[in-house]
Amino acid sequence: MVKFTDSNFDISMSDPAPKSQMLRVPTALIPAVRELSRLHREGHTTPLLQALQDVIAEIDSKNDINFLPTNTDTKHLEEKLDQLETQLKSDRQTLLQKLEKIETAIRTTRNSQNSRNRSNSYNPHHQPTVELEAFPAENLAKRLGLTAATLESEREKLTTAEFISYTRNRDPRSFGWEYRSDGFYHPIGQ
Repeated sequence: MVKFTDSNFDISMSDPAPKSQMLRVPTALIPAVRELSRLHREGHTTPLLQALQDVIAEIDSKNDINFLPTNTDTKHLEEKLDQLETQLKSDRQTLLQKLEKIETAIRTTRNSQNSRNRSNSYNPHHQPTVELEAFPAENLAKRLGLTAATLESEREKLTTAEFISYTRNRDPRSFGWEYRSDGFYHPIGQ
């Protein structure tokens, strides 16, 4: 008994001709479907199905490819595919481990270079602490870009707080300077 199975219906050679159904077909197949429909209406369904089964069997007999699991070629191909998959997984894992090591080395190198650069670079906001000594008027005047006479004149006409602010604005490192009774100008922190 020949049986054609479709998700919508089963056709057996021993069964009577099935009822007609509406099916969508590609435009290129419309003439062939019309011809099949005509043959069906004329009652030639059973011989038509037998002829189709014969054509399918003839096409199958011309193909020597056997996809059954018992075929040794198919088993060999499956084994090869399994080996390749295993090898690819192993290679992928090895590559990921190597990439991880490289990334770690790059990060370590960058961090050590950055820390060296930070310690060697000039950063005006993070200058090393330098203790400034008290200056006589001539030395402080040079530091502030003034003459000793101008420095003395400004100290005499400004209050202590104003003089500290005045010197802070002129000092290259923004230190304020205060005149003390020992005759020297002492630095006031930033």
